[in-house]
Amino acid sequence: MSPSRRSPAITGNLLYAQSGGVTAVINATAAGVIEGARAKGVKVYAARNGILGALREELIDTSKESAAAITALRHTPGGAFGSCRYKLKSLEDNRAEYARLIDVFRAHDIRWFLYNGGNDSADTALKISQLGKAMGYDIRCIGVPKTVDNDLAVTDCCPGFGSVAKYTAISTLEASLDVASMAETSTKVFILEVMGRHAGWIAAAAGLAGEGADAPPHIILFPENTFDEAAFLAKVKATVERVGWCTVVASEGVRNAAGQFLAEAGTRDAFGHAQLGGVAPVLAALVKEKLGYKYHWALPDYLQRSARHAASAVDAEQAFAVGKAAVDYALAGMNAVMPVIVRSSDVPYRWKVEPASLAKIANREKKMPKSFITRDGFGITAAARRYLAPLIRGEAPLPYGKDGLPRYVRLKNVAVAKKLAGFQR
Repeated sequence: MSPSRRSPAITGNLLYAQSGGVTAVINATAAGVIEGARAKGVKVYAARNGILGALREELIDTSKESAAAITALRHTPGGAFGSCRYKLKSLEDNRAEYARLIDVFRAHDIRWFLYNGGNDSADTALKISQLGKAMGYDIRCIGVPKTVDNDLAVTDCCPGFGSVAKYTAISTLEASLDVASMAETSTKVFILEVMGRHAGWIAAAAGLAGEGADAPPHIILFPENTFDEAAFLAKVKATVERVGWCTVVASEGVRNAAGQFLAEAGTRDAFGHAQLGGVAPVLAALVKEKLGYKYHWALPDYLQRSARHAASAVDAEQAFAVGKAAVDYALAGMNAVMPVIVRSSDVPYRWKVEPASLAKIANREKKMPKSFITRDGFGITAAARRYLAPLIRGEAPLPYGKDGLPRYVRLKNVAVAKKLAGFQR
């Protein structure tokens, strides 16, 4: 099914919500949604703090924002309307939440719901897309892709990933130059920990920093591979003896032979995911204990997903495009679909946006193909490099103020008057 012009029989408002961890370019998607809807004469409400805002009837009227402010979202990191980690249960297990959503939709004449998130959010979007038939209300739901982990199924890549990949590759390159200059009398091993609980896409992106056995990163630890302590230490030792120093990039989701996260902190988030406490210090202690090398480690954490100053131009463009396409699909009457990136060529890099069924995306996780990881398990292959390289290309310039800092926008986020009684979840 391809998008067509909006049916004149359907009128109403559009609700947009951001979900899960934000990215450097998720607001570019918001800009695509709002600008696309405005061009078609449709009012956009935004849910404050994601799906919780919809449940609490805490809606924001984006029509109160100027065109310049919405345009500025394209270069502003964070989540302009707030996000949350909250997963709806099944309709059978928690009918009250779904009934509440329908009440809110009906009260504010919301006929289209666009949910901007990752795997769990795609599942929520799919569930909400089924509300119309189940509860007698005409609502169309479109999932909009966003995740730094690049682990959504079907889409070639995820908006948000290209910028994290670029930041990671740059950080690996720059830190390695620093380590190399000090290795004679100081640090011999540098460990950079990156996000990626189950999929090693971000760790793999560090491999773009250099090419060849002596170029950093010398070791990449992927969650797709079981951590082998002996092999890791042997690789570190051999690299230091040959090169003089060693850069290691480790995914937070690295596990041991027993299937346990090396960095397990023992707590879990709202989606049931383990809260990881830091694999880099674990590896650093191992290097110190077994090899005696002086080390430094870094945990960029939120810096990875908020580094708009190092965003990829390709990523920013794709993020905007999926937002605009989501509006087109919604107004064309589509339901339970997601605009995904389709790659048509590596060289030159070409891509387009097409609709894909949410049923093929929800609760499915795309991990690194075996063909992307070298035989020794510590690097990326030429195939991985061909896939990753186009995603970090180009710069997405920022406007800077006289103080030398980027000029990011803070929206007014004017609240829509509530019409319903409060809701307790």
